[in-house]
Amino acid sequence: MKQAQVVREQLQTALQFLEATMDGVTSEQVHWVPPGIANPIGANYAHVVLGQDGLINGLLKGGAPLFAAAWAGKTGVSELPPEADPKAPGFPDYSGWARRVRIDLAALRAYAKTVYAATNEYLDSLGDEDLTRSVDMSRLGLGKMSVKQLLMGGVVGNALTHTGEISCLKGIQGAKGYPF
Repeated sequence: MKQAQVVREQLQTALQFLEATMDGVTSEQVHWVPPGIANPIGANYAHVVLGQDGLINGLLKGGAPLFAAAWAGKTGVSELPPEADPKAPGFPDYSGWARRVRIDLAALRAYAKTVYAATNEYLDSLGDEDLTRSVDMSRLGLGKMSVKQLLMGGVVGNALTHTGEISCLKGIQGAKGYPF
């Protein structure tokens, strides 16, 4: 089995968990701002989907992310999250955005399906040698990473991590977190 196929299977499982965890989430739950510095459910979900689109369609494929092309203005998010500052490497501060962004969950989930399909198409096109290609992630303070590292950490790991956060945030609000 090709390594890219293993990555695809891992991602499909992670996204199934994410989407099943999002089932039944209400608009109130999406926008509820938890105490402390945790981000709302909607911001977590949007971060996963927008991040996957940006990483796959923008960075790895070298094109425009869907949110900047065919889905511009239709993603279900009121505003895109801040971008990294090229003059100050590191991850941008999402906290302000996470608390003010408004989410149309039905639209965001429709956009997510398109992002997932584009990701599957990209993964189907990869050979094992493609996974070893080095990508400069210095703008985020990460140095050089392989395509495989980006896919496993930046897409699969990101989806699983935020699914856990979403599950917890649902539980704090009195709803069932994970669907199983």
